[in-house]
Amino acid sequence: MMQHLRFEIRGLVQGVGFRPFVYKLAKKYHLRGVVFNTGDGVIVEVEGSSDELKLFSVALKRNPPSLARIDTIEIHEQEVKHFEGFEILESHHRAKTTSISPDIAVCDACLSEMKDLHNRRFGYYLTNCTECGPRYSIIETLPYDRDLTSMKSFKMCNHCQGEYDDPSNRRYHAQPISCHECGPVLSMFDRELNLIAQGRGVIEKAAQCLKNGEIVALKGIGGFHLLCDATNEQAVSTLRMRKKRPQKPFAVMFSSINQLSKYLCADEKESTWLISKERPIVLVKKRSGTDALLAQNVAPDIDTIGAMVAYTPIHHLLFDFFTSPLVATSANRSDEPIVRNIHELRDRLGGVVDTIVDFNRDIVNTVDDSILQVIQNRSSVLRLGRGYTPFTLKHTICTPLKILAVGGQQKNTIGLAFEDTLILSPHIGDLYSLEGMEYFERTVDTFKRFYDFSPDVIVCDKHPAYATVQWAKNQGVSVITVQHHYAHALACMAEFGLDSQVLAFCFDGTGYGDDGNIWGGEIFIADPTHCERIGHLKEFRLLGGEKAIKESKRVALALLFEMYSLAEIREFDLPFLAHFSHEEINSYYKIWEKRINSPLCSSMGRVFDAMASFCDILHQESYEGETGRRLEELYNPKIQESFDYTIENGIVNLSPMIRDFIRLLHAKEYARVATGFINTIVAIMEEFAGLYPDLPIVLSGGVFQNKTLLSLGVNRLKEKGRTVYFQEQTPINDGGIALGQLYYAHHHIRGTNGG
Repeated sequence: MMQHLRFEIRGLVQGVGFRPFVYKLAKKYHLRGVVFNTGDGVIVEVEGSSDELKLFSVALKRNPPSLARIDTIEIHEQEVKHFEGFEILESHHRAKTTSISPDIAVCDACLSEMKDLHNRRFGYYLTNCTECGPRYSIIETLPYDRDLTSMKSFKMCNHCQGEYDDPSNRRYHAQPISCHECGPVLSMFDRELNLIAQGRGVIEKAAQCLKNGEIVALKGIGGFHLLCDATNEQAVSTLRMRKKRPQKPFAVMFSSINQLSKYLCADEKESTWLISKERPIVLVKKRSGTDALLAQNVAPDIDTIGAMVAYTPIHHLLFDFFTSPLVATSANRSDEPIVRNIHELRDRLGGVVDTIVDFNRDIVNTVDDSILQVIQNRSSVLRLGRGYTPFTLKHTICTPLKILAVGGQQKNTIGLAFEDTLILSPHIGDLYSLEGMEYFERTVDTFKRFYDFSPDVIVCDKHPAYATVQWAKNQGVSVITVQHHYAHALACMAEFGLDSQVLAFCFDGTGYGDDGNIWGGEIFIADPTHCERIGHLKEFRLLGGEKAIKESKRVALALLFEMYSLAEIREFDLPFLAHFSHEEINSYYKIWEKRINSPLCSSMGRVFDAMASFCDILHQESYEGETGRRLEELYNPKIQESFDYTIENGIVNLSPMIRDFIRLLHAKEYARVATGFINTIVAIMEEFAGLYPDLPIVLSGGVFQNKTLLSLGVNRLKEKGRTVYFQEQTPINDGGIALGQLYYAHHHIRGTNGG
């Protein structure tokens, strides 16, 4: 008996070869009907015998394309229409709720063709198929069809059109399909945008520039990279000088995992992520004792490198002519968005680059490289970008309103919630500049366009000076505020779908507290609608306010002021004190005593800063998180000791710890101090955990980017039989704030609407 079934499929089902997959499946089971994209996902209408339809349904659910993710399938029986065959129809434009596919690294099949002298795509620098290539970066709006991408201006040649129309071809309905004949043109320019060369020879010329020690700007999927020879000290120094980036580590790109293994010690799990289809930057330890070393100034004073393996056809072609690893850092000025076209590049970085390699396919949506590290065989995301975003979570709760979350001030991302869907944008960055705010607003507009989204509610931080907060309050819609560190806890809870109470340790550098002070060493009992602050670091004063965030020596001095008289401090023989004159110490003491520009602070991040100064390894930060990384270098796992502290009414007093290690500082036993400090923080976590033995534990906040602290904390708590969560798919730092804000608003609105 003939049946007609309609499948309504939602999830990551556009731009991943889903319609061709359905077509082949229908042909396999001798079914007739249609498949087409909508703004909601994919609709399949099929007719056939009940047995054939049953087999089709099972295969559809069990064996979707490798890049696809099916969230829901609704099946409805309808009247038989007597289709003549099976075909892919033009997309139906309806309400837009489907997931947008991230950009994916070039696949092995495309690479093989690109290396085959007899293939018509030999050496083609933008080759792709349904299994790989650009998606999010080229899409203007849903559904994902060529005429709604930046490929719309490139008419397919007969060969490409034939592949696009052939159900047996892996480029069947691959929207960015092109070739040498019909695709974008590769060009080389000087820094003033004078044309130097075009076509296939550009890549070899770029390789020669790199061999000459030059800085090359190369267009990628989501923006430009600045490239130079990672083994050439002079080239790396030149890039540092021009980019005004004295210490912050550079990411390094390798041609393959085999080349990477000659320089770095990637374990099995790190290697898996490095060669995954997402191709993130992964933090990997340097290999010592080899002649093949990277330039020392690639990542000064730390033993890890942000490593990635080539992920676009252009990268692979470049490594055919250039055999050394490459520094591959985002083309931007410090803390600004990555540039997406050559005009931005010239205006912002014209003095940095020597040569520019571009192609005339527009980047519609910029997206930076993702960054992660491996903790106990699990990923810990430091930046969410290419390969992973837009990031979508499904929730069991449906919200009746459309919610926009605008995140924090640093490492900004935005989030959207509608129905049962939560979406987190790619990394936007810090919002202290006009360019940063323009990128923020452009991203908001992009996601509104994707989903025909107009927010009913905007949720933001409580900090009155945040640009996102001021923006939110000027939009003319209802605003909900969420405390910064509570949002950190909620972000982790959202990722794991935790709806009941947790014990949350939220450690970071800066966040506006409910009492108007600077928080950052917070311990909460939290659920999705309520938060109780049950513990925190004893507050201390930040000498000079925001200046102390960059000058770790000020924080160390302030901690001494909390404990000792000026006369006692003068008697100390502590190396960090040599970085102040006697007059400066006297002046700072008066400022501290009179509470002039010295706000109260409970920040764990600032304590880490102070410890780096106490240990005489860093007295002024050149990039965020530098003190934590440098302290990790001193950590010795063989040292088990921790220092004293007290907890009274939930307030953690670290003064006994400082008294303990003063004698070690006099003896310059810095490894014991740094190790004992991290051990002490873990001991504090263990003590609080013991007070709430029945609660799962959440760890979130930028301080937990410290791999040593996070690993040790998770191990110790698990040894006590505790369930411990930390973010694996979303940023553990402020990049996750928007997700936490969404989660709160999602539950808050449900509660106020009686859901």
